[in-house]
Amino acid sequence: MNTTNNPQSLTTFGWNERWQSAWDTNPPVHPGLRPARVTAQFSHTYRIATEAGDRLAGVTGKFEFTAHMRSDFPAVGDWVSVELLDEEHAVIHSVLTRRSAMTRKIAGQTMEEQIIGANIDVLFIVNALNLDFNLRKIERYLIMAWESGARPAVVLTKADLCDETEQRVGEVEAIAPGVPVHAVSALENRGMDSLFPYLIPGQTIAVTGSSGAGKSTLLNWLSDKESQRVQGIREDDGRGRHTTTHRELFVLPGGALLMDTPGMRELQLWDAQDGWREAFSDIADIAAGCRFRDCRHEQEAGCAVQSAIQDGTLDPKRLVNYLKTERELARVARKEKSSEQRRAASTGKSAGHPRKSARGKVNLAEEDYELS
Repeated sequence: MNTTNNPQSLTTFGWNERWQSAWDTNPPVHPGLRPARVTAQFSHTYRIATEAGDRLAGVTGKFEFTAHMRSDFPAVGDWVSVELLDEEHAVIHSVLTRRSAMTRKIAGQTMEEQIIGANIDVLFIVNALNLDFNLRKIERYLIMAWESGARPAVVLTKADLCDETEQRVGEVEAIAPGVPVHAVSALENRGMDSLFPYLIPGQTIAVTGSSGAGKSTLLNWLSDKESQRVQGIREDDGRGRHTTTHRELFVLPGGALLMDTPGMRELQLWDAQDGWREAFSDIADIAAGCRFRDCRHEQEAGCAVQSAIQDGTLDPKRLVNYLKTERELARVARKEKSSEQRRAASTGKSAGHPRKSARGKVNLAEEDYELS
C-alpha cells in the first residue's frame, strides 16, 4: 500500500462545486479538518486522497463508537472529513452524505447492508460473452444498479470468444430497457470507442460483475497499463479466475475515475424495491393492461402478462425471475423489520421509525410498499 505526500488537486478525484457547496453548507465541527476521498479499503484501513497527497487512515474512536451498522463506515468512493497526522497517516472524522451507493446484503443470515462503492456516476455491469453469459444474472445486477442511483450500462466482455455477438447484444437489450449495451474485446482491442463517452474527467465509473467476468482486464485495457493482476479462464466451464481482492478507485489517463470491485459469486439484494421496478419496467407496463389490479400474472383471466408470453412479446423466464425477485425482496423486508425491532428492544429504543439508508433514503417496511 504505497502512499504519496505530493500535493494534488481534489478535482482529480471528482471534487466539484456541488461537493464544495455541501462542505460549505455543513462545515465540520472541528477546525482544521479537510475533505478527502476514500480510494481503497483494506479491512479496517483506508487509503485516502487529500490535497496534501495520499494517506493511510482509520476512523476515530468516536466514529467507531457511534456507528451502528457496517454501512455507517466509510466505503471506497466516499468523501470524508479528515485530520492529517503526519506525511503518511490521517484519521477520518465523518462521512459526507452519499449521492449514490451500490449496496447488497452481506453474505449469510445476518440482515445487514454492505456498501460496495459510493458516489458512483456510472455503473458498468460486466458479463462475459463465453459460457458464463447469463441474462438472469444481468437482470439481478440491473436491479442493484438502478437502486444505487448510478446510471447503468452493460459491458459484454470477451467478444472474441463469441460467434453470436450481435444476437447476445439484442438479448440483453430486450431485458434492459433504455440501458446501453456494449460488446468489447480487450484481446482484439475492439469496442473501446463505444466506452469513450463515459470517460469524462472527474466522473466515477464502477465496474461490477461475477468473478472472472473480465473486470480487471477491462480496467487495464482502459488505463493502458497493468493496474490490476488478471488470470486466464478455466477450460472446464469458461469462467475466469477471481483476481481482485479489494475495492479500489483508479484515475484513468483521461481523468475519469474507475472503481474496480471483487467479483461476486453471489449477489444478495438489499432494499431494492425501486431498482426492481425499474429493471422490470417493461413487465409493469404490460401488467397495466391486466383485467384485475391485483393480478399475480399466473392463471388469472384477462392477464396481459400471460398474453404477452403467449404471443412471444415477453420471455417466460423473465417473468419467472420477476416474480422470484418480488418474493425475495418481500422476505428481506420482513427480516429487516424483525432485525430492527430486535435491535431496538435490546437498546430500549422505539422501532417505530424506519432507518435511513446509505443515500439518506428511508427504507420502508414491507407493508409500506406494493411490489405488484
